[in-house]
Amino acid sequence: TMMFSSTIIGLKLLPTTILHHQRTGEIVISILLLQDIIAILVMMVLETSGGAGFHIGKVAKIVLGLPALIVFCLLFERFVLIKLIEKFDRIQEYIFLLAIGWCLGIAELGYALGLSHEIGAFIAGVSIATSPISLFIAESLKPLRDFFLVMFFFALGASLNFGVLSDIYIPAMILATLMLLVKPAVFWSLLRGTQEADKRALEIGVRLGQISEFSLLVAYVAKDRMVIGDAAYNLIQFATILTFIVSSYYIVWRYPTPISLTDNMRRD
Repeated sequence: TMMFSSTIIGLKLLPTTILHHQRTGEIVISILLLQDIIAILVMMVLETSGGAGFHIGKVAKIVLGLPALIVFCLLFERFVLIKLIEKFDRIQEYIFLLAIGWCLGIAELGYALGLSHEIGAFIAGVSIATSPISLFIAESLKPLRDFFLVMFFFALGASLNFGVLSDIYIPAMILATLMLLVKPAVFWSLLRGTQEADKRALEIGVRLGQISEFSLLVAYVAKDRMVIGDAAYNLIQFATILTFIVSSYYIVWRYPTPISLTDNMRRD
Protein backbone atom coordinates (compact mmCIF):
# COMPACT_ATOMS: atom_id res chain seq x y z
CA THR A 1 0.00 0.00 0.00
CA MET A 2 2.94 2.36 0.49
CA MET A 3 3.92 2.29 -3.19
CA PHE A 4 0.87 4.25 -4.41
CA SER A 5 0.61 8.05 -4.61
CA SER A 6 -2.60 10.03 -4.30
CA THR A 7 -4.40 10.68 -7.59
CA ILE A 8 -6.63 13.22 -5.84
CA ILE A 9 -3.77 15.35 -4.48
CA GLY A 10 -1.53 14.83 -7.51
CA LEU A 11 -4.12 16.11 -10.00
CA LYS A 12 -6.12 18.52 -7.84
CA LEU A 13 -3.04 20.54 -6.88
CA LEU A 14 -1.65 20.60 -10.42
CA PRO A 15 -2.61 23.72 -12.45
CA THR A 16 -4.68 22.91 -15.54
CA THR A 17 -2.08 24.44 -17.89
CA ILE A 18 0.62 22.18 -16.45
CA LEU A 19 -1.69 19.17 -16.31
CA HIS A 20 -2.69 19.25 -19.98
CA HIS A 21 0.04 21.14 -21.80
CA GLN A 22 3.39 20.46 -20.13
CA ARG A 23 5.64 17.46 -19.64
CA THR A 24 5.24 17.58 -15.87
CA GLY A 25 1.53 16.84 -16.25
CA GLU A 26 2.22 14.02 -18.72
CA ILE A 27 4.63 12.30 -16.34
CA VAL A 28 2.38 12.72 -13.28
CA ILE A 29 -0.65 11.33 -15.10
CA SER A 30 1.36 8.42 -16.53
CA ILE A 31 2.72 7.41 -13.12
CA LEU A 32 -0.65 7.75 -11.39
CA LEU A 33 -2.44 5.79 -14.12
CA LEU A 34 0.09 2.97 -13.90
CA GLN A 35 -0.24 2.91 -10.12
CA ASP A 36 -4.05 2.79 -10.36
CA ILE A 37 -3.85 -0.20 -12.71
CA ILE A 38 -1.46 -1.97 -10.34
CA ALA A 39 -3.79 -1.21 -7.40
CA ILE A 40 -6.74 -2.71 -9.29
CA LEU A 41 -4.73 -5.86 -10.05
CA VAL A 42 -3.75 -6.10 -6.37
CA MET A 43 -7.40 -5.80 -5.31
CA MET A 44 -8.35 -8.53 -7.78
CA VAL A 45 -5.71 -10.82 -6.27
CA LEU A 46 -6.95 -10.03 -2.77
CA GLU A 47 -10.55 -10.74 -3.80
CA THR A 48 -9.55 -14.31 -4.65
CA SER A 49 -7.44 -14.92 -1.55
CA GLY A 50 -7.83 -14.95 2.21
CA GLY A 51 -11.09 -15.66 3.97
CA ALA A 52 -12.35 -19.20 3.56
CA GLY A 53 -9.67 -20.08 1.04
CA PHE A 54 -9.06 -20.34 -2.68
CA HIS A 55 -12.16 -20.57 -4.91
CA ILE A 56 -11.42 -21.58 -8.50
CA GLY A 57 -14.91 -20.52 -9.60
CA LYS A 58 -14.46 -17.00 -8.30
CA VAL A 59 -11.01 -16.76 -9.85
CA ALA A 60 -12.35 -17.86 -13.22
CA LYS A 61 -15.21 -15.35 -13.00
CA ILE A 62 -12.83 -12.48 -12.32
CA VAL A 63 -10.26 -13.56 -14.92
CA LEU A 64 -12.96 -13.75 -17.59
CA GLY A 65 -14.97 -10.80 -16.32
CA LEU A 66 -12.22 -8.17 -16.50
CA PRO A 67 -11.30 -8.56 -20.20
CA ALA A 68 -14.98 -8.96 -21.08
CA LEU A 69 -15.81 -5.70 -19.32
CA ILE A 70 -12.91 -3.88 -20.99
CA VAL A 71 -13.90 -5.09 -24.47
CA PHE A 72 -17.56 -4.21 -23.86
CA CYS A 73 -16.68 -0.69 -22.69
CA LEU A 74 -14.39 -0.03 -25.66
CA LEU A 75 -16.93 -1.28 -28.20
CA PHE A 76 -19.92 0.43 -26.58
CA GLU A 77 -18.02 3.72 -26.29
CA ARG A 78 -16.92 3.59 -29.93
CA PHE A 79 -20.17 2.54 -31.58
CA VAL A 80 -22.89 3.82 -29.23
CA LEU A 81 -21.72 6.28 -26.58
CA ILE A 82 -19.70 8.56 -28.86
CA LYS A 83 -22.58 8.73 -31.34
CA LEU A 84 -24.99 9.76 -28.61
CA ILE A 85 -22.55 12.44 -27.45
CA GLU A 86 -22.09 13.77 -31.00
CA LYS A 87 -25.85 13.90 -31.59
CA PHE A 88 -26.68 15.85 -28.43
CA ASP A 89 -23.37 17.59 -27.68
CA ARG A 90 -25.03 21.01 -27.46
CA ILE A 91 -27.17 19.99 -24.50
CA GLN A 92 -24.84 20.26 -21.51
CA GLU A 93 -27.27 18.63 -19.08
CA TYR A 94 -27.50 15.61 -21.36
CA ILE A 95 -23.72 15.17 -21.49
CA PHE A 96 -23.59 15.61 -17.72
CA LEU A 97 -26.18 12.91 -17.02
CA LEU A 98 -24.85 10.58 -19.71
CA ALA A 99 -21.33 10.63 -18.24
CA ILE A 100 -22.58 9.97 -14.71
CA GLY A 101 -24.96 7.24 -15.89
CA TRP A 102 -22.20 5.56 -17.88
CA CYS A 103 -19.76 5.41 -14.97
CA LEU A 104 -22.36 4.28 -12.44
CA GLY A 105 -23.77 1.69 -14.83
CA ILE A 106 -20.38 0.16 -15.64
CA ALA A 107 -19.49 0.18 -11.93
CA GLU A 108 -22.60 -1.89 -11.23
CA LEU A 109 -21.89 -4.16 -14.21
CA GLY A 110 -18.35 -4.73 -12.95
CA TYR A 111 -19.71 -5.71 -9.55
CA ALA A 112 -22.12 -8.15 -11.20
CA LEU A 113 -19.17 -9.76 -13.03
CA GLY A 114 -17.37 -10.41 -9.75
CA LEU A 115 -15.20 -7.31 -9.79
CA SER A 116 -15.58 -4.30 -7.48
CA HIS A 117 -17.48 -1.08 -8.09
CA GLU A 118 -14.15 0.79 -8.08
CA ILE A 119 -12.72 -1.36 -10.88
CA GLY A 120 -15.85 -0.93 -12.99
CA ALA A 121 -15.89 2.85 -12.52
CA PHE A 122 -12.18 3.08 -13.31
CA ILE A 123 -12.61 1.19 -16.60
CA ALA A 124 -15.63 3.35 -17.50
CA GLY A 125 -13.64 6.52 -16.88
CA VAL A 126 -10.66 5.36 -18.93
CA SER A 127 -12.91 4.36 -21.83
CA ILE A 128 -14.38 7.85 -22.21
CA ALA A 129 -11.07 9.61 -21.46
CA THR A 130 -9.97 8.90 -25.04
CA SER A 131 -13.05 10.65 -26.45
CA PRO A 132 -12.68 14.16 -27.93
CA ILE A 133 -15.44 15.28 -25.57
CA SER A 134 -13.51 14.14 -22.47
CA LEU A 135 -12.17 17.62 -21.60
CA PHE A 136 -15.68 19.07 -21.76
CA ILE A 137 -17.01 16.24 -19.59
CA ALA A 138 -14.22 16.78 -17.06
CA GLU A 139 -14.96 20.51 -16.94
CA SER A 140 -18.73 20.06 -16.60
CA LEU A 141 -18.29 17.50 -13.83
CA LYS A 142 -15.80 19.61 -11.88
CA PRO A 143 -18.35 20.95 -9.31
CA LEU A 144 -19.61 17.42 -8.68
CA ARG A 145 -16.05 16.13 -8.41
CA ASP A 146 -15.10 18.79 -5.87
CA PHE A 147 -18.23 18.10 -3.82
CA PHE A 148 -17.50 14.39 -3.58
CA LEU A 149 -13.85 15.11 -2.81
CA VAL A 150 -15.00 17.02 0.25
CA MET A 151 -17.34 14.17 1.19
CA PHE A 152 -14.52 11.66 0.70
CA PHE A 153 -12.21 13.44 3.14
CA PHE A 154 -15.03 13.92 5.65
CA ALA A 155 -15.86 10.19 5.43
CA LEU A 156 -12.18 9.31 5.75
CA GLY A 157 -11.83 11.30 8.94
CA ALA A 158 -15.14 10.06 10.33
CA SER A 159 -14.16 6.41 9.78
CA LEU A 160 -10.91 6.74 11.74
CA ASN A 161 -11.04 4.68 14.93
CA PHE A 162 -9.77 7.12 17.55
CA GLY A 163 -9.94 4.42 20.19
CA VAL A 164 -6.84 2.72 18.79
CA LEU A 165 -4.79 5.87 18.13
CA SER A 166 -2.93 5.51 21.42
CA ASP A 167 -1.56 2.17 20.19
CA ILE A 168 -0.64 3.14 16.62
CA TYR A 169 0.09 6.87 16.51
CA ILE A 170 3.87 6.49 16.97
CA PRO A 171 4.27 3.77 14.27
CA ALA A 172 1.91 5.74 12.00
CA MET A 173 3.91 8.95 12.42
CA ILE A 174 7.17 7.09 11.71
CA LEU A 175 5.66 5.46 8.62
CA ALA A 176 4.19 8.73 7.35
CA THR A 177 7.48 10.57 7.89
CA LEU A 178 9.40 7.89 6.00
CA MET A 179 6.96 8.11 3.07
CA LEU A 180 7.12 11.93 2.97
CA LEU A 181 10.93 11.82 2.87
CA VAL A 182 11.70 8.66 0.91
CA LYS A 183 9.10 8.76 -1.88
CA PRO A 184 10.11 12.19 -3.29
CA ALA A 185 13.77 11.13 -3.17
CA VAL A 186 13.04 7.84 -4.96
CA PHE A 187 10.95 9.51 -7.68
CA TRP A 188 13.61 12.20 -8.10
CA SER A 189 16.36 9.60 -8.46
CA LEU A 190 14.41 7.46 -10.94
CA LEU A 191 13.36 10.42 -13.07
CA ARG A 192 16.90 11.78 -13.13
CA GLY A 193 17.91 8.37 -14.44
CA THR A 194 15.59 8.94 -17.42
CA GLN A 195 17.33 12.25 -18.23
CA GLU A 196 14.61 14.47 -16.77
CA ALA A 197 15.65 17.93 -15.60
CA ASP A 198 16.63 18.03 -11.94
CA LYS A 199 14.05 20.69 -11.04
CA ARG A 200 11.20 18.89 -12.79
CA ALA A 201 12.16 15.53 -11.29
CA LEU A 202 12.15 17.01 -7.78
CA GLU A 203 8.78 18.72 -8.28
CA ILE A 204 7.18 15.52 -9.54
CA GLY A 205 8.66 13.62 -6.62
CA VAL A 206 7.20 16.08 -4.11
CA ARG A 207 3.80 16.10 -5.81
CA LEU A 208 3.72 12.29 -5.63
CA GLY A 209 5.26 12.04 -2.17
CA GLN A 210 2.26 10.85 -0.18
CA ILE A 211 0.24 7.66 0.32
CA SER A 212 -2.81 7.12 -1.87
CA GLU A 213 -6.56 6.76 -1.47
CA PHE A 214 -6.07 3.54 -3.44
CA SER A 215 -3.94 2.37 -0.51
CA LEU A 216 -7.03 2.66 1.65
CA LEU A 217 -9.07 0.62 -0.84
CA VAL A 218 -6.40 -2.08 -1.02
CA ALA A 219 -6.12 -2.15 2.77
CA TYR A 220 -9.91 -2.32 3.15
CA VAL A 221 -10.18 -5.26 0.75
CA ALA A 222 -7.28 -6.98 2.51
CA LYS A 223 -8.95 -6.51 5.89
CA ASP A 224 -12.30 -7.69 4.52
CA ARG A 225 -10.63 -10.86 3.19
CA MET A 226 -8.79 -11.29 6.52
CA VAL A 227 -5.38 -10.95 4.87
CA ILE A 228 -4.47 -8.24 7.39
CA GLY A 229 -5.92 -7.41 10.79
CA ASP A 230 -7.59 -4.30 12.19
CA ALA A 231 -4.32 -2.97 13.63
CA ALA A 232 -2.58 -2.99 10.23
CA TYR A 233 -5.60 -1.39 8.56
CA ASN A 234 -5.80 1.39 11.16
CA LEU A 235 -2.06 1.98 10.84
CA ILE A 236 -2.32 2.38 7.05
CA GLN A 237 -5.36 4.64 7.38
CA PHE A 238 -3.81 6.98 9.95
CA ALA A 239 -0.47 7.16 8.11
CA THR A 240 -2.32 7.97 4.87
CA ILE A 241 -4.25 10.81 6.49
CA LEU A 242 -1.05 12.28 7.94
CA THR A 243 0.66 12.26 4.54
CA PHE A 244 -2.41 13.84 2.92
CA ILE A 245 -2.25 16.76 5.36
CA VAL A 246 1.50 17.39 5.35
CA SER A 247 2.03 16.82 1.63
CA SER A 248 -0.88 19.08 0.63
CA TYR A 249 0.34 21.95 2.81
CA TYR A 250 3.91 21.63 1.52
CA ILE A 251 2.88 21.50 -2.15
CA VAL A 252 0.62 24.55 -1.77
CA TRP A 253 3.42 26.44 -0.05
CA ARG A 254 6.22 25.35 -2.40
CA TYR A 255 4.73 24.99 -5.92
CA PRO A 256 2.08 26.64 -8.13
CA THR A 257 -1.40 25.28 -7.42
CA PRO A 258 -4.98 26.44 -8.08
CA ILE A 259 -5.47 27.08 -4.34
CA SER A 260 -2.20 28.82 -3.39
CA LEU A 261 -2.45 31.55 -0.77
CA THR A 262 -0.35 34.06 -2.74
CA ASP A 263 -1.26 35.53 -6.13
CA ASN A 264 2.10 34.79 -7.77
CA MET A 265 1.81 31.06 -6.91
CA ARG A 266 -1.89 30.65 -7.74
CA ARG A 267 -2.45 29.18 -11.20
CA ASP A 268 -5.60 27.56 -12.50
